[in-house]
Amino acid sequence: MTATQERPRQEPRRQVRRHLPARRRVVSSARRAEQWAGVVLATPALLAFTIFMFVPLVMTVWYSLNRYSGFGRMRFLGLDNYRTIVGDPTFWQALLNTVVLTVVTVPLGIALGLGAALLLNKVMPARALFRALVYVPVVISGVAAGIIWLRLFDPLIGLFNQLLGSVGLPEIDWQGNGLAAMVSVIIVTTWQGVGFGMVVYLAGLQGIPVELYEAGAVDGAVGWRRFWHITWPLLRPTTFFLVVYSIIGSFQVFDVVYVLTRGGPGTSTTFLVQYAYDQGFNQRRQGYAAAIGVILYVIVLAFTVLQWRLDKRRDEA
Repeated sequence: MTATQERPRQEPRRQVRRHLPARRRVVSSARRAEQWAGVVLATPALLAFTIFMFVPLVMTVWYSLNRYSGFGRMRFLGLDNYRTIVGDPTFWQALLNTVVLTVVTVPLGIALGLGAALLLNKVMPARALFRALVYVPVVISGVAAGIIWLRLFDPLIGLFNQLLGSVGLPEIDWQGNGLAAMVSVIIVTTWQGVGFGMVVYLAGLQGIPVELYEAGAVDGAVGWRRFWHITWPLLRPTTFFLVVYSIIGSFQVFDVVYVLTRGGPGTSTTFLVQYAYDQGFNQRRQGYAAAIGVILYVIVLAFTVLQWRLDKRRDEA
């Protein structure tokens, strides 16, 4: 009786052991299917990145090591283009102008975008219309925006000088004065970027739970304290994204400046991308222009890594 009673107890264990390899095979095959599905879905994006991003980047680095006019054969120079850049005063002026534009427009655009988002996040009449009006400059092309503002800044018939004259103030030569030309570029680039910042901040504000504001109100966090202790800390990832995005955009500004000032007067509004364009297509020094592009890429990458590390340290603290 003991042997016959133990056999039924051992048979289920043997059946479980027999089914274990089959279940493992099913799980492993399912994982392989998921992995292959991921590879298939990611392949178009990887191909697009390789063709339109990685290959041009490698070719730009290669061009920067050669002398090339766009016609004929290349002549390998090694690092001579980079040595020439070190002693090029126009390059340093363009870099300084780009840094000034970045330092002014990035915080100004983020502050105005946040202010517009806080204002238009409240219940108010025609809120959708005001949101659309603020966002319109984002979808306008840089060339069209430059033409519009070129008419507004015209020293003879421009609206701004007419307004200044109507209140008794002296007119400004927006295109002949270096400082005024830089201010005009700052105004236009900020005007174009506020709408994007507003939309991103609106998404961040609407993702903050209402319960946090209710709990803060119980603890006395209202008004400015509510913004500083609840809203602003929770918008830190959004701000980090906008800072990186705005820095990259300010270092790549070209079309608006090309239409509005053409880099003048002199080199007062010449920026890195415009200087690279001039060297590559007007002066036919495409290797030199590629070297400027590589330096621009390194600068933007360094800014991004620095901002990422600072934000990571803040989170850890």
